Amino acid sequence: MELIQNTSDLSAYLAADEVIDHDHPVVRETAARLAEGVPDSYAYARAAFEFVRDAIPHSQDSGDRRVTWRASDVLARRTGICYAKAHALAALLRAEDIPAALCYQRLADDDGAGHVVHGLIAVRFHGAWHRQDPRGNKPGVDARFSLDGERLAWVPDPKSNEVDYPVLYAEPHPVVLGALKAAPDRPYLWKTLPTAL
Repeated sequence: MELIQNTSDLSAYLAADEVIDHDHPVVRETAARLAEGVPDSYAYARAAFEFVRDAIPHSQDSGDRRVTWRASDVLARRTGICYAKAHALAALLRAEDIPAALCYQRLADDDGAGHVVHGLIAVRFHGAWHRQDPRGNKPGVDARFSLDGERLAWVPDPKSNEVDYPVLYAEPHPVVLGALKAAPDRPYLWKTLPTAL
């Protein structure tokens, strides 16, 4: 699949905003701590990915009812769903001048009765984008940081109307951000998750 930037301006994938607030002290401190002792930007990107994947539980897996969406809040509260964790990882990467994009998949939901949009990121190295999924591993999910072939949590099945969306967004998709901001808690969010983009 060819990944498509939603803007040709690469600097947009380094920008800070309300959501990917890599200028926030919590993000800066976390990035500085992760950068200690790593030899290069590749090692930093891997360390940031593994930190978000492993040290910030997916709120559905942990049973946390809180909804986070701003990167600094995800890092401070140590919780979030896939979108929030993608925002946190994008902020940590951008904090170290590594271009990061938000991207999405449409997957069958857990009960198989419908679909849900899943959030992940893409990181730019060697002049190309590489998708990464910091969602968090669990039985049946083994996502890994990789620049040599994707190691995502899920591979969409076209027979089940699942889709890899090719667009790389510099900012969160408005449908995703709207659902996060409107949710008072995760059980409410679970009923209002986007089903398509």
